[in-house]
Amino acid sequence: MSIDAGQDVRDWWRTSIIEMEPGVIRYRGYPIEDLIGNIGFTQMIWLMIRGELPDDEQAKLLDAVLMSAVDHGPQAPSIAIARMAATCGVGLNNAMASAVNVLGEVHGGAGEQAIMLYQQVDDELQAGLPLDEAVRLVLGRHVTHHGKYIPGFGHRFHPLDPRAPRLLELVDAASVKGTVSGRFAVIARAIEAYLAATKGKPIPMNIDGATAVVYAELGFPAQLARGLFCLSRSVGILAHAWEQTQQGERNKGPVPRPYIWRYDGPEKRPLNRE
Repeated sequence: MSIDAGQDVRDWWRTSIIEMEPGVIRYRGYPIEDLIGNIGFTQMIWLMIRGELPDDEQAKLLDAVLMSAVDHGPQAPSIAIARMAATCGVGLNNAMASAVNVLGEVHGGAGEQAIMLYQQVDDELQAGLPLDEAVRLVLGRHVTHHGKYIPGFGHRFHPLDPRAPRLLELVDAASVKGTVSGRFAVIARAIEAYLAATKGKPIPMNIDGATAVVYAELGFPAQLARGLFCLSRSVGILAHAWEQTQQGERNKGPVPRPYIWRYDGPEKRPLNRE
């Protein structure tokens, strides 16, 4: 039996994303020389992930959601870590990697979780439940299994997150044009109303809830929301790491030196080695 080692090597990895050989680079079939200068970075993100180019309205909506979450200041763990890493003398890539690595379930994962919540409500709607009942059922189930925190709603700094209403306005406009259905915006607002009614106070949608609406409306799977957030937040991470590098400080910790941490261990004690 003959073995084609070359074919074995070619078949080791399979991809429909890029075709590349000497003198040829094609993304999803499009020659790179045709894409350069004709599409933007946001459109390229869509092409690479989805396999086709977005239309202009889809690209505008994706562009808006990506730029809306680039930064939230050094109080955000990812940004603080980037800045601290930069003071340790590492390169920008190391500072960025350190920061992106903390974008997990708690810091960075709420958008993905919110999409999953919206999709569960949508599934109940498709099964025939009225909107209010579907929201009540899904949120009750969520609280039972995951606790009282509802991803995408409420903010520890902003009584009203200024980013969320603007993104919803863009979704509404895109819905009128037929770019998106608008159904996930309806679901998110219904959740917001339900929380206000049951908590006795407003629990407004935050940036994660609003970006989740946009990603769901554009048809991105929930799991991609965190990756897209990483792309977005990487811009702020890079800016802060670079700024901190230019400031020239060394080994900067999380708090000023006069403010020492609280120690709650044993009192000073002798070492008894007998």
